[in-house]
Amino acid sequence: MKLKVYSADGAKFAEKEFAIPTFEGEEAEKGVALLKQTVIAYLANQRQGTSKTKDYGEVAGSGKKILRQKGSGGSRHGDKRAPQLYKGGVVFGPRPRDWSKGITAKAKKLALKRALFDIATDGGISVIERFEVAQPKTKLFNAIVGKITPAGRVLIVDVAWSEDVVRASDNIERVYATSSSALNALDLVQFGQVIITEQGLQQVLERANAA
Repeated sequence: MKLKVYSADGAKFAEKEFAIPTFEGEEAEKGVALLKQTVIAYLANQRQGTSKTKDYGEVAGSGKKILRQKGSGGSRHGDKRAPQLYKGGVVFGPRPRDWSKGITAKAKKLALKRALFDIATDGGISVIERFEVAQPKTKLFNAIVGKITPAGRVLIVDVAWSEDVVRASDNIERVYATSSSALNALDLVQFGQVIITEQGLQQVLERANAA
């Protein structure tokens, strides 16, 4: 598949062939359902599962009946820890739990392949020779990104990040940086536009196409 390869300053580009995974013919729908399941698993694994409310046995208060059974003119109540009373226990409230889902290495690889194919087909991948700035200034880096993708959220990917580029890109709200070794299907699904270095793309393709 041919992709645009931009110069380091983003001013010019040339098309170059890359071994992006393809899904055609009988394989047209291969990996679509798995990609969805993998994304759900990634999101589930980010949940902390620490939400918790106190039930009847955990709230503070005496077990003494707050009113006599009859003659008060109101409802019959037990102690102040009852769930219908203010500061009483919570019935069926959230409890700490593990939300994580298992993902096999084979599933991750196929999901990454499918995500790469989908975003490349939609024209969402732009390749840059390398990320570099003359000075670690946000304005300089933002100008380079703006030439390639003028608007919208952008995921930038490289094998390794220099300190100058990190400092220059850190304050751009629409830009998120990751390494090619950590790039996954969820990243590609969340960001419709990706700018990746040639070296970074080769590493991602090696991961996706590995036996």
